[in-house]
Amino acid sequence: MAITPTSGTISPLQAWTINAQAADASYFSTQNHRLVLANGLLEHPEHAISQAILQKFARITPQYPGLRAPLDPVVCRAWLQILGPLLDQWFDAPGTRWEMQAWYSLVTTPPGDLLPIQRLPHVDGTDPRQIAMMLYLHRTGHGGTAFFRHRSTGLEALTGADYPRYAAALQDDVAKSGLPPAAYTTDGAPHFERIHTVPGDFNSAVFYRGNILHSGVIDNNTPLSADPREGRLTINAFFRPAE
Repeated sequence: MAITPTSGTISPLQAWTINAQAADASYFSTQNHRLVLANGLLEHPEHAISQAILQKFARITPQYPGLRAPLDPVVCRAWLQILGPLLDQWFDAPGTRWEMQAWYSLVTTPPGDLLPIQRLPHVDGTDPRQIAMMLYLHRTGHGGTAFFRHRSTGLEALTGADYPRYAAALQDDVAKSGLPPAAYTTDGAPHFERIHTVPGDFNSAVFYRGNILHSGVIDNNTPLSADPREGRLTINAFFRPAE
């Protein structure tokens, strides 16, 4: 997608040009979870916002506390040509053929209306091969993404083998001390502890394994708008090895 236009205008696809070659990889926690941060991912981030305004956002799942709209599959295919080889390199998966799904996302649910499941850190699945991406396209008082450890089990990431033990322990936690109050999680108390935070700077993207416990950093005292120009707009994507 790194195409140089021959005139003063660019094509719709060129407006989605990405540059992740200078991304920085790092690790956090004693379990060495890998993060890759790409600052300035989009060459034209305002174009992405202008396209988000045109979408029909809707509630898709009960887990996500807001609205989503699918990203154009043509854009996904173009991004995957660039990101696929980089994911191989970043996450030690040489030769993987990746599949990608992506959505515009807006957190809109007021803290007091959150369901119990929305007050806790979550995982995107238990397959450690699945990679998540969060691209932050907002300039609000809300933040990026935080990562957590479950206190009673010590788990920071969940596999299919871990999940039954984790679910039983969390149920026991809630039975003993109750659910967290109706608010977005901050430090994770009482059942979790926050172990790392990505600030979520405008037009930065973070890539991580989707089975790590995480949550969006939402300021419970800052309004949540459904307008993509004013709300906590992100593009979130999942990359899975093709079967």
